[in-house]
Amino acid sequence: MVTEVFTRKYCDPHAVREEKVEATEVIQFAWEGTVREVDACTDCFKEHEVRFEPLVDYSRPVKKQRRVTKKAASDAADGATTEGDE
Repeated sequence: MVTEVFTRKYCDPHAVREEKVEATEVIQFAWEGTVREVDACTDCFKEHEVRFEPLVDYSRPVKKQRRVTKKAASDAADGATTEGDE
C-alpha cells in the first residue's frame, strides 16, 4: 500500500508575523559567507527582487568586455568621413 504525503510550504516572512501563506518561490541570500534559502510567496519574492540585487556566482570566470580604444574609434570615424566625401 502506497500513501502520498503532501507537505505545504509556508512563506517564512509571513510566518514571522504568524500568518500562514502558501510559498511558491524560493529566495536566496548570502548570510555569514554561505548562501541560504527561504520559502516565500510571490508577493514577498517580488518585493525581495526590488529591494536587493541578485547574487552573482563568482566561481566562474567572467569574460572581459571588449573596449574600443581611442585610436580605433578615431580610425573608424575617419573612414566614415572619407567615404561620405566621395
